Amino acid sequence: MANNVTRRKFLSTLAVGAATSAVAFKAPYVFAKKPVTLRVMGTHVTLQEELRVRAMQELGINIEFTPMGSAAVLQKAAADPSSFDLYEQWSDSINILWQANAIQPIEVERLKYWQEINPLTKTGKLVPTAKLGAGDAPNKILYVQQDGSLGSQATDKISFMPYVHNVDSFGYNTNFIPKGVAYETESWGWLLEESNKGHVGLVNAPTIGIFDAALAAQAQGLMTFNNIANMSVAEIDKLFAILINKKQAGHFSGFWTSVPQSVEFMLKKRVHIQSIFSPGVTACRAQGLPVVNASPKEGYRAWHGVMCLSANTVGHVKDAAYEYMNWWLSGWPGAFISKQGYYISNPERSKEIITTPEWDYWYDGKEATQPLAGTDGKNIIMPGQIRDGGSYEKRFSNIAVWNTVMDNYDYSLDKWFELLNA
Repeated sequence: MANNVTRRKFLSTLAVGAATSAVAFKAPYVFAKKPVTLRVMGTHVTLQEELRVRAMQELGINIEFTPMGSAAVLQKAAADPSSFDLYEQWSDSINILWQANAIQPIEVERLKYWQEINPLTKTGKLVPTAKLGAGDAPNKILYVQQDGSLGSQATDKISFMPYVHNVDSFGYNTNFIPKGVAYETESWGWLLEESNKGHVGLVNAPTIGIFDAALAAQAQGLMTFNNIANMSVAEIDKLFAILINKKQAGHFSGFWTSVPQSVEFMLKKRVHIQSIFSPGVTACRAQGLPVVNASPKEGYRAWHGVMCLSANTVGHVKDAAYEYMNWWLSGWPGAFISKQGYYISNPERSKEIITTPEWDYWYDGKEATQPLAGTDGKNIIMPGQIRDGGSYEKRFSNIAVWNTVMDNYDYSLDKWFELLNA
C-alpha cells in the first residue's frame, strides 16, 4: 500500500460515482438487556434487506443498513468513523481505512468460526497450485503486525473479518460477439477491440476499472507493465493516453456505477461488452439476454470482501458487532449470498444448508439439474446451464490481479477523473 495515499487527497477527490444511501430501517430489538443499534455501512452487494431481517431475528438486535456506491461508502467511512459501527466492502479499501485510523483491530479469539476460514484469505491461495495474482492478495493486508502495520505474518489481531469474495471479469452479449472458449480465446483485450467500438462499458470505480483497462491494454499488446498492480507514473500516463484517445474516438459508451446500471446498459443494448459483476450477469440472463461472464486467458481480477470495526465502536455496540460478524459465517448468510454467485470464506458450513444442485452449480461448476433461484426467489439458472469459468477452485486458480490501491493511487485517481471528463 502506498505511503502517499493521503486522507485529504482521498476525501477531496473520491466523490465521483457516489450513489445515494438507502433509508435505514429500525426494529425494536435489544442486546445485553440494553437497546443496541448496530449501524452497518457498505454496498448493495451485501447490505440486502433479507440479510438484515434475518440477522435481527436471530441475534435479537436492531440493525441499520446504509448502502452506498463503492466510492461514496469508502469516502464516508474514511472521513467519519463515527458514522458507522461495522463497514463492509472490498479489500482494496483496507489500507485507506487503516491509514485514516478509521478502523480498529479485530480480535481473532472473538471470531467463533476463525478456524474454519479456508486458505484463500490466510495464504492468498485456495489451493497450493493456484496463481497468487499480483497486488493485495488478502493475506498481505490481513494481520496487524507488532509495529501496527498490516502484513501476512499471523498474529492474534486482524484488520478485517474475511467473508464474501469472488473473481470478476467482463461480460459480453453473444448476439453481437461470438462466444469464445473459456481460458483459451476469451481475452481482456476484447474490451479494446476496434470491432466493439461504441459498445464498450467500464465500471466507474478507480481502483477497479483501472485494472480492467490495464489488462485490456496489455492483452492488446498496446503496452506492458513491470507490475500491473503497482504501476509507475509513466505507465499510468501511457495507459490513460490510450484510454483517453479511445474515448475521444467514441470507443466507450458508458461507465457504470452500480450493478443495476450495468444491467440497464446491457438491456438497452448500449453495450455489447463491459466490466461486469456476477449478479449483473445473472440479472441479464433472467431478462433473456445471452450474456457470458468471460473467463479470460490472462486471468481474472479478484476481490475479497472485508468486514471492519469502526475505530469508534465500543461497549455493547462492539459486542453486537462481533455477534453480527460471527453470524455472517454461521452458514445461512453464506448460503444466501451463493445464490448471486459469491463465495463465503468457510463454505463447508453453508454447504450444510444449500441444496446439492445449488452447491454443484455454484461451487463445483457442474451442470444445473433443476431450475435454481437467485436471492429474490426467482429462477435465474435453468437446467443444463454450467457456471462460466467452472468451479470455485478453477476460478480462483486463475487470478491475474487483486483489487489493489497502488503506490501512485493519488495520481491514478486524477487520471481516472480526466478520463471521465475527456
